[in-house]
Amino acid sequence: MKKLFDDIKKDIKFKSAGPGKKLTEDSSAPERGQRSSGGKQHHRDAPSEGSQRAGAAALARVEQHQRPKVHTSQDAIRNQVKRELEAEAAAVAGKDKAATAEGTDVATKECLSVSGVYFTCPLTGATLTKSQRDAHIKEAILMRFEEDDMEASVMMIHTFNKDKEKVKAAVDIISKYVENICKNPSEEKYRKLKLSNKVFQDKVRCVEGSREFLQALGFISMMLPVDGQEEEEEFLVLPEQSPDALELMKERRDRLQRGEPVRARLDRQAQAFRASDNATRFELPPEFYNLSAEELKKEQQQRSDLVEKNAMLRTKAMRERDEQRERRKYNYTLLRIRLPDGNLLQGTFYAWDRLPVLFSFVRDSLVDGWQPFELIAPGGHKLQESDEVALAECNLVPAALLSFAWDAAVQADIAAAGSQTSTLLKPELQETIRNLS
Repeated sequence: MKKLFDDIKKDIKFKSAGPGKKLTEDSSAPERGQRSSGGKQHHRDAPSEGSQRAGAAALARVEQHQRPKVHTSQDAIRNQVKRELEAEAAAVAGKDKAATAEGTDVATKECLSVSGVYFTCPLTGATLTKSQRDAHIKEAILMRFEEDDMEASVMMIHTFNKDKEKVKAAVDIISKYVENICKNPSEEKYRKLKLSNKVFQDKVRCVEGSREFLQALGFISMMLPVDGQEEEEEFLVLPEQSPDALELMKERRDRLQRGEPVRARLDRQAQAFRASDNATRFELPPEFYNLSAEELKKEQQQRSDLVEKNAMLRTKAMRERDEQRERRKYNYTLLRIRLPDGNLLQGTFYAWDRLPVLFSFVRDSLVDGWQPFELIAPGGHKLQESDEVALAECNLVPAALLSFAWDAAVQADIAAAGSQTSTLLKPELQETIRNLS
């Protein structure tokens, strides 16, 4: 490219130099190709002064704004191609890494004794993860306003507000509003609630769902004049009620007072397995632990240290304190019950669920669950259904294998009568029985 520009410059200079001369000719001699002043000229005229200036200007522009060198453009192309190849390689590596991670997750989940902890929404029946649970319930309550605004507002008050003391204070004040109206149905002052009132602001308005409940009772928002003020203020006003409407208000007040939070139920994830030598092998997901990933790593180290610690002489009180501290680490527990036919029944529980909850789960899973039975914990300790003891307090966390046995006395009576007790699981569980991985 540079050679091309050099050739252009030489050509312009050559053409602007005028006709050539022989070295032997006198410099004062007439120019070659010229005739007498009266003769006709046949040679090409030299560029005019204006053309020369234009050419020089163009050359100057070319010299000042030269295009990139050929090899520079090639370098740029090579660099661009290199960057694109590196980007593609990085993308492929990222996909491979993601695929590997996904494959690892799938492999890990397949190795787990249970895939995770799940909940069931009591309003919709949907199965939810812990992260989905609260948002789903909130949406379900808000959707319920289309069907029953009174029931939805009661749910809203008791579910959306976590401070139970604030909820109780709001419920008490609203109940007082209803009581005053029912006692004095013709008194307009009891049917008008000024929203800027300090008690209303501090005790009622701050509780989500309180306004919705009052509107479900029949209160209407209105802007009304206030004595001594130029501007109107917002009030909730209840039209005068009939005797039947007043009785209905009392019933709705009672519903508010009896209200309970809407809570998702823990999905037991009842599963049945064939007899297996891996019955005591448990691989639990992180949700079972009330610990972070880092804390879980520390716990593994602490367990190895526990072997040495147990070898030391410790008092009973010291051991009990350590056991209590250990039990507080767990949110949930996975329990397996070995049935007389060798099959296994598995379910997920809260660590603080009581023994009657466990017995109820087993009973509801068996065809003949109505008959008395016993559950034996690891170590041979017999659990009592009547004991209101938490599973964690029975050292059944974070997982345990229990043994099932029918009540011996009852079985003897059944055998004497010529009958036999079935230990078969209910059909819905029997149909899904599988090998324990």
